[in-house]
Amino acid sequence: MGFYSRAAYMLFNEYAVKISNYFSDLKLDLKRARIKSSVEEYLSKAILTAFIVFLFELPLFSFIYGLVFKNFLFSFITAFTTSVFLAVIFFYLYINYPKTIIRQKSKEIDDVLPFVSLYLSTLAGSKLPLDKIFKVFTKFSGYGTVVEEFKKINNDIDMFGIDVNTALERAVERSPSKKFRELLWGILSTTKSGGDLAIYLKEKANTLMADYRRRLSSFAHSLTVYIEVYLTGVILGAVFFTILTAIMSGIGGGYGNILALQFLLIFIFIPMISIAFIFMIKAATPGGE
Repeated sequence: MGFYSRAAYMLFNEYAVKISNYFSDLKLDLKRARIKSSVEEYLSKAILTAFIVFLFELPLFSFIYGLVFKNFLFSFITAFTTSVFLAVIFFYLYINYPKTIIRQKSKEIDDVLPFVSLYLSTLAGSKLPLDKIFKVFTKFSGYGTVVEEFKKINNDIDMFGIDVNTALERAVERSPSKKFRELLWGILSTTKSGGDLAIYLKEKANTLMADYRRRLSSFAHSLTVYIEVYLTGVILGAVFFTILTAIMSGIGGGYGNILALQFLLIFIFIPMISIAFIFMIKAATPGGE
């Protein structure tokens, strides 16, 4: 526990314990996000962060509103309300940060899960024991986040002496991806019932691959829309605005202001919008590439 965590725990642990019942999902979210912190400790840090935001914003907004409204009491009340509102927002964002990590990890897993299933079905076809299949997968595959999930299963088996079925149950509980949890549950059910694991994994891989193709098709359609919006709204709009302002400046004067607007449009606005489009398309791309 670092200094910030210790300070938050000492100051606000009592309040964190009282409100912990209102955040029943937080414990599981912390576990799936791989955040090594108890619910009370995390809530304490959230309260301390919100309190620091409040202490920083209150004098700042009091000064700003004082300059604007020229009334101390009204400025202070408005600044106090604004600071409380921002503190609540920061508290909410801090509490939901694990969910953001979970969504990111879930996307990373879901993007490669069809290929992981094919890899596992090939290994299962060799009739290796299930724990050996996991070890071979973690050693020779390169599927990042999924490899980390299977390494934890191997650690449960090798270091803690847990049997494969129990290790799978623990992996299901902590996995951030719903599809990956379904895959592990299927492996567990097939193993317990004595079914053919290779056949199950092959069928699961076909299902996941079909879903992956649908996502690619949907993304291709969305990408067409994104490109049309970008070309029409941003590029053509910028060209039209530049021509229009040039004509207006020639008629009415004011070259300096027009040049400043055109400079902001061409060298600041368009690059920022282009970067935003790049990140948006990258986030929507199956596989994250």
